[in-house]
Amino acid sequence: MNLASVSKATFLGAVILAASACSRDHIEAINLANEGDQAIKVNTEGAIAKYEQAIQLDPTNHKIMWKLSKAYEKKEDWDKMASTLSRAAQVAPTFANYYYKRGYALVKMAEAGNPDKYEEAKEPLKKCVEKDPGMAECYHFLGEASLWTNDEQGALDNYTKAIEHDSMTPYFYPPLAELLITMRFYKEAEGVLKEGTRIIPPGEKNNNHLYGMYVLRFQVAQASNDKASMVAAMEKAEEVAGDSHPEISFNLGSTYAVMEPPQKEKAVRLLSSFVKRACRSAQATKYKEQCETSNTLIQKLGGKVN
Repeated sequence: MNLASVSKATFLGAVILAASACSRDHIEAINLANEGDQAIKVNTEGAIAKYEQAIQLDPTNHKIMWKLSKAYEKKEDWDKMASTLSRAAQVAPTFANYYYKRGYALVKMAEAGNPDKYEEAKEPLKKCVEKDPGMAECYHFLGEASLWTNDEQGALDNYTKAIEHDSMTPYFYPPLAELLITMRFYKEAEGVLKEGTRIIPPGEKNNNHLYGMYVLRFQVAQASNDKASMVAAMEKAEEVAGDSHPEISFNLGSTYAVMEPPQKEKAVRLLSSFVKRACRSAQATKYKEQCETSNTLIQKLGGKVN
């Protein structure tokens, strides 16, 4: 055997050994990720450790990075979630979900007290809609990032696109309507809210968002001093409010109180209910002004302040 043949054989052997090692690492990474999948429901930290070990063995497996990012999301570790998804997007740049969730994580960091992250969130969210123009959530969070970076038109456009691409997601409607109200586009806000309350069915998952829409419909009616529409909006809000929104009794009761003529019986009943639920509880400080107003209105209407 000549020297060239020996060198060639040595090289091929090295390639085979390297390929074999890579294959073993790939398989071991998958096994570790599967162990992480088993742990995630009961032991988030343990699952994270398994996923991180797996990625060290196979740093090109973006699907394991996705699993790791979901574990960080469960833990609300937005910083690590964002950095993990940045790596995943570098490995698999065509996956819109990686850009979406990275943008989402950056928005959550901004909401937690780091407003500069709103600007940073724009790039991955724009990438998301570039990769998948139908991904409504990316438009929504891009709208939020735009709003908080003083780009009202960008927020308006993207909030609108979110609803155009997915009209059945209830939390898309209030931000767009609230922005329109802020800009004094009351007719347009009313149209958005009427469509939202028409198309979104009541239910445990949707009622909180429907409540927000009806409160905003109240604000639209209030802007034009349309008391009948104010009452109608508050009555609908009361239907979906549940016990988590005692303020609805105040809003509706105080509206009944100032109608012409005032609906005294309804006003006193609702205001008394608000005082009982909110003004004698741990929330009393939060509702101090409303509590004082409620007692004043009850007395004015001839009711009894307890």
